[in-house]
Amino acid sequence: MTIEKNPAPQFEDRVFLGFVIAASLAMLWISWPFLGAILWAVITAIMFAPVHDRLMKRMPRRRNLTAMISLLLVIAIIIVPFLVVGGVLIEEVIRTYSQLESRQIDFVAIFDQIRSAIPPSVAAYLDKYDVGDLQALQEKVSNIATTGVSMAAEKALNIGQSAFGLALSLGVMLYLIFFLLRDGRDLTRKIGRSIPLATDRKAQLFEKFTTVIRATVKGSIVVAIVQGFLGGTIFWALGIQSPLLWGVVMTILALVPAVGSALIWLPVAIYLAITGDYLSASILAGFGVLVIGSVDNFLRPILVGADTKMPDYVILITTLGGLSMMGVNGLIVGPVIAAMFIASWEIFTASRHGEANEELAGEGEEQAEQEAEGSAA
Repeated sequence: MTIEKNPAPQFEDRVFLGFVIAASLAMLWISWPFLGAILWAVITAIMFAPVHDRLMKRMPRRRNLTAMISLLLVIAIIIVPFLVVGGVLIEEVIRTYSQLESRQIDFVAIFDQIRSAIPPSVAAYLDKYDVGDLQALQEKVSNIATTGVSMAAEKALNIGQSAFGLALSLGVMLYLIFFLLRDGRDLTRKIGRSIPLATDRKAQLFEKFTTVIRATVKGSIVVAIVQGFLGGTIFWALGIQSPLLWGVVMTILALVPAVGSALIWLPVAIYLAITGDYLSASILAGFGVLVIGSVDNFLRPILVGADTKMPDYVILITTLGGLSMMGVNGLIVGPVIAAMFIASWEIFTASRHGEANEELAGEGEEQAEQEAEGSAA
């Protein structure tokens, strides 16, 4: 007599799993407007977790106080400088746009100056190979610059007009940082228990996630900010217009592998040389090569150390893809997705090799036993 299993528990499990998925999707949908605030709160909490842990060792029974001190450090080190620089940047973008509109920045005059400074032999050589059409180049550069600055000015005005939304997102981010710092380890354990994976695989994935976040922020964002700061500083010292704006542009370009801040300072150095300012051109070129260009090689090993290192082509694809899909948030999300992809395949491959080795070892033991039995017979 066979006893049939009751299918009801399986059906209930599937229904409940569907409910969990639906509730999770609904939570994602309702939280979507604050996705950026949540993302940067998680990133900031991960970056300041070591500092918070040191405070907890000094005051183990004052969880709220240590979390508040850590939050105040976040505000002093990140939020206040960001707001100050952001306010000055908005003013500079709007001023540059006004100068473009009023023809105070005249690309026609600039290109005429470049054309007149080019030696006749060089101009003839360029014309011979159809690359000397400075008029067409002038129109393209002028259109690109005008469009870029106008878009930046529009964004700046939108930020100013939506100050309430920005303040609300900032408040949500700071509120989350406090609780993530205070309860982060408990939340990590709860999330770990809910993931249906082996303990060692969960530990590997969590370790890879935090490592990539810290390596991306320290090894990419911090290095890019330093390069942009140095580029903006040398522009200011040489009297080049809108140094803060160009510094921010160089920071963004430094985040993209195979591009870098040289896309800005090198053409400016060439322009200065063409227009006869050889001293400024030499200073800018030397500073760009020796100082700005060496920041990555000098700072990255110090900040990142033995942290994860992904191939440059993977970082390039995922950074550009993240920027196109999610804007600034994609600078972090793109590399993290790539790192999770690589880590999951590494863990999967290692586990498969482990299983294959165990099977081979088992077959070897069986063969040895059979040979021993045969020799005994």
